[in-house]
Amino acid sequence: MADPAFPVILPQGVDGIVVRFADRLSDAANRAALAFHAGLRAAPPPGMAESAPALASVFLRYDPGATRFETLAAELRDRLAREDFHAAPPPPDRRLWTVPAVFGGADAPGLAQAAEAAGLSPADAVRDLTARPVRVLAIGFAPGQPYLGELPPCWGIPRLPDLIQVPEGALVLAIRQLVLFANPSPTGWTHIARTAFRPFRPEADDPFALRPGDEMRFRAVERAEFEELAGEPEAGATCEALP
Repeated sequence: MADPAFPVILPQGVDGIVVRFADRLSDAANRAALAFHAGLRAAPPPGMAESAPALASVFLRYDPGATRFETLAAELRDRLAREDFHAAPPPPDRRLWTVPAVFGGADAPGLAQAAEAAGLSPADAVRDLTARPVRVLAIGFAPGQPYLGELPPCWGIPRLPDLIQVPEGALVLAIRQLVLFANPSPTGWTHIARTAFRPFRPEADDPFALRPGDEMRFRAVERAEFEELAGEPEAGATCEALP
């Protein structure tokens, strides 16, 4: 259910606006942000230069020479009043990606720790994490890098007290979300698996493999299969259209 205090429209710097659908992540708020962003892309308001969805909000950058904050904010308020974005259908052209991942050994150094925190055995944790798709909630932190979720409540485990270094393709977990790292990086999230799938492809015409609203399901594989698939163009991942 939507919070009656939201959505809100806030200025961001000298040429930005944030439309916020909640003050924390929820399935409804994320769906609203994705639907509102899809509408902006289909019919950009005058003066808008670009837009990007986040977990529960949408950022717009505009040209101050072409419009004013008050004018654009009024247009956005009108759009918000005409439609209940929490009840809007999913964005068009969504896809389901099935991605092989190694949940063991050096590729999953934090799996046992995360499973214990969730009240599961490592084997049950893998079964649960591969049982259902997760949505691409947002792309951020690094180019093409997806935030995925939400996971069941048992996975609401905290971030780590100290940063760790993870490799490209690391799948990390915290606060009922997964992040698939596009590049080697420090993180405070628990490293539970690794894929060879590349969400950021700078050599491609469209360097971002994933779009907000896509879904991703992980398929557990052994290390030998991971190494074999790593040489393939999609690293063993498959993609199909969602209705």
